[in-house]
Amino acid sequence: MMNLSFEPTLAASYRSAPQKVRVLSENWVRREGYCPSCGSSSLTKYANNNPAADFSCDKCREQYELKSQKGQFGPKVVDGAYEAMLAGLASRRNPNLLLLNYDDKRLQVTNFIIVPKHFFVSDVIEQRKALSAGARRAGWVGCNILLQRIPEAGRIFFIRESKIEPKQSVVAKWKRTLFLREESDTARGWLLDVMRCIEKLDKHIFSLGDVYRFEAELRQAYPGNKHIKEKIRQQLQVLRDKRYLYFLGRGTYSRAEMPE
Repeated sequence: MMNLSFEPTLAASYRSAPQKVRVLSENWVRREGYCPSCGSSSLTKYANNNPAADFSCDKCREQYELKSQKGQFGPKVVDGAYEAMLAGLASRRNPNLLLLNYDDKRLQVTNFIIVPKHFFVSDVIEQRKALSAGARRAGWVGCNILLQRIPEAGRIFFIRESKIEPKQSVVAKWKRTLFLREESDTARGWLLDVMRCIEKLDKHIFSLGDVYRFEAELRQAYPGNKHIKEKIRQQLQVLRDKRYLYFLGRGTYSRAEMPE
């Protein structure tokens, strides 16, 4: 069972609030976290300022970047250099993203989420304005991660509103979408868009016609594609073949049950 509390004595020598949060949250993840890919509790903390990631699983070598803040994350998460992020996506060396919320009064974790790396595509990354000429890193260009463009299936809770999710459920939800790693960047983008459309329906059972309602939205996202309905059918077939969806016949599908 996870202990949700930080160890405040570890940050007693730090004056800066961000440094204190970094030390407390990183220690908590190393102590209480586990790898959602293999279930191992052996997470190694990289040296500070490692450009690649913050943690690595000793067993399966999955890498993780940690973002921590008081209160819930909004639709955007501030991240590092824009070009480095795009390069990481192109090489598929980008880390998985851990999002941690904490209660600063009780010094306890309230939400802890994993966003698997295979949910990151270029249109999830937003370029920020370059730093002004008077800034210490003048001209540097950062990026935002657009959480609102990531399907719910790509936001897996270890802890939700201080409630700990069973490990077997977290690992099962991780494995459910691993098929996305097999897809090309373009194919993955289409699949993620259709997954978001299905989630917007807010139905367990839906029809092909229901998904066709998003034709205009998808046409705007892919203005060069003249066969949107055909692409929708193709993505539904892939999601069916990967058992993300079940085909019930006569143009009707059901969403596979999320493991609890």
